Amino acid sequence: MKPAAFLFDLDGTLVDTEALWTRAIVDFVVSRGGKTTYEEILPSVIGRNWLDIDRSLHDRFPEIGGSSPMDDAVELRRFYNVYANDPSSMRIEGSIVFFRLVSKIAPCAIVSGSPHDDVVSAAKLCGIDDCLSLVLGAGEYDAGKPSPSGYLKAAELLKVSPADCVVVEDSTVGVAAGVAAGMKVIALDRAALVPQTFKGETWRVGDLSEIDVEKEFS
Repeated sequence: MKPAAFLFDLDGTLVDTEALWTRAIVDFVVSRGGKTTYEEILPSVIGRNWLDIDRSLHDRFPEIGGSSPMDDAVELRRFYNVYANDPSSMRIEGSIVFFRLVSKIAPCAIVSGSPHDDVVSAAKLCGIDDCLSLVLGAGEYDAGKPSPSGYLKAAELLKVSPADCVVVEDSTVGVAAGVAAGMKVIALDRAALVPQTFKGETWRVGDLSEIDVEKEFS
């Protein structure tokens, strides 16, 4: 197929950050008087929108109080920075090379559950900001994955048909969102953190370097 756009997830797809955010969330909850573990938090982080994650934390740990998602994000950043001491190690190199290759074929967007400014910063870290056509972060579309709303919003803003888009995702909920949007989906199977259950994907690979871009998309 000749895609009209490529729509990428961020965390776990372009940057390897979900484990770091999980550790930061554990520290955040504990700092507010709660008790939890890395193993308990990780499944609820993979592929999820920050607004949904924060809502879940308040439901599960009422002792953390009534602070807003924005205030929580600011405080969480403090804990995250303790672990993110080597930003270059977060880059998923095969994904970055793939992004640059396909950006020559069609517009590329990042549709993420992370805050908008974090997505922009990550794009700069990856060196792909110069070939990025659109960013949609948490709160910039109706509902988090597995809802297709983020990907449909991206297609609308790029003025392309959903059926002509390719989604690149690493999580069960992300792949479900792309499939529900009526798009072709590349499932990036990086099961080292939490094994995922993909359904309906068009391609499944362990690294995006496995895809022959010219053969598949020209």
